[in-house]
Amino acid sequence: MKRLMYLLFFVLLTGAAHAQQAKYVFYFIGDGMGVNQVNGTEMYLAEKEGRIGIKPLLFATFPVAGVATTFSATNSITDSAAAGTALSTGVKTYNSAICMDGDKNVLQTVAEKAKKAGKKVGVTTSVSVDHATPASFYAHQPSRSMYYEIALDLPKADFDFYAGSGFLKPTTTADKQEAPSIFPIIEEAGYTIARGLEEYKAKEADAKKMVLIQKEGAEPSCLPYAIDRREGDLTLAEITESAVSFLTKGSNKGFFLMVEGGKIDWACHSNDPATAFEEVVDMDNAVKVAYEFYKKHPKETLIVITADHETGGLGLGTSKYELHLKSLTNQKESQDMLSRSITDLRKMRKIINWEEVKSLLGEKMGFWKELPLTWEQEKMLRDAYEESFVKKNVVFEESLYAKTEPLAAAARKVMSQIAMVGWTSPNHTAGYVPVYAIGAGSNLFAGKMDNTDIPKRIAKAAGYK
Repeated sequence: MKRLMYLLFFVLLTGAAHAQQAKYVFYFIGDGMGVNQVNGTEMYLAEKEGRIGIKPLLFATFPVAGVATTFSATNSITDSAAAGTALSTGVKTYNSAICMDGDKNVLQTVAEKAKKAGKKVGVTTSVSVDHATPASFYAHQPSRSMYYEIALDLPKADFDFYAGSGFLKPTTTADKQEAPSIFPIIEEAGYTIARGLEEYKAKEADAKKMVLIQKEGAEPSCLPYAIDRREGDLTLAEITESAVSFLTKGSNKGFFLMVEGGKIDWACHSNDPATAFEEVVDMDNAVKVAYEFYKKHPKETLIVITADHETGGLGLGTSKYELHLKSLTNQKESQDMLSRSITDLRKMRKIINWEEVKSLLGEKMGFWKELPLTWEQEKMLRDAYEESFVKKNVVFEESLYAKTEPLAAAARKVMSQIAMVGWTSPNHTAGYVPVYAIGAGSNLFAGKMDNTDIPKRIAKAAGYK
């Protein structure tokens, strides 16, 4: 009788463990999204409503939360390739490596484990498909800058769905040699390439494997910033919806989907707080798509949100015990777009007077109209105008993903001063990144962990071997 009871208990325990296994996995990575990027966004949203406090992002309300360390194998500050590799394979590597260890051995990714387990797999991003974070789930190369070679790894992984803005080097190898376009190579491997959402919807039903990118002629390196978005632009939420639709059609044995909010990092490299906060909101909108799916399959779905590293050393507060995040709502476009507007103004004619520049900055940033400036702040802008427009000495400020007109760079600094937001760096920092989770196996993601723990725990929750 006792043996029968033990056997029954074992069967029940095994059944319970199986019932809690994640059939559907969403893995969101906010590139550059440290703790303060999340906290700052929530306070920014509250101040937009005219109150002090927070307006919670959906993913920040998830019942399980933790923090993760992000150092690479070679430095306390990681790059996106080493961090992406850690988040996909559970192994530390050197900065710039894509799913290879320090001895250039290939590392297996959690996405590859999911594929071997019979799941459909999707890798998506708001930047290029061959960029470091998405590449870290399907490619194996010694350097993140080997964009052509990374793209050639895409069909080798044989995943079901890829999406992003495009490809950075579709016909040029890492040693700058011309090479056959990757697009026919990908198509010959059985993939349908859809340029834009309308084309995707027209081709989805008949496609066995899919690559969704922006329309012909769009910038291949990234989707537009959320703050700059125009009607018809492809969005991360639309990419996520398309991925879910594609990965659940036909035989449904479950899926693994990685979604990267890649331009949080870009905005933070530029130290552009309004643009960065809007990018965090944009990723949260993509999480909402996953959450709607979760509500239909709560016992079988796991959603995990984290970041590869913090970017910018974002500080919420500078000197006084004050923040003025509502002032950021006066910014109508990203620093990148403001820079282009200033360049266009310069090209109009030889002489542009200060009043014309003030009018532009008032329209785009709210300066003088909505936001009073101190004498020092106006002097910073006037000095940049004198140097670049009057003396014609135009020295663009360079960050990792942008070259910025000196006047636009000055305007960005003034806006951060007004909002009382500080920055320690134009690059990555070693700060903790947040981890949030909900659903099957989400209890594994509570507390402090290393970034290498996250893919291991995903594999455990989903039963990948």
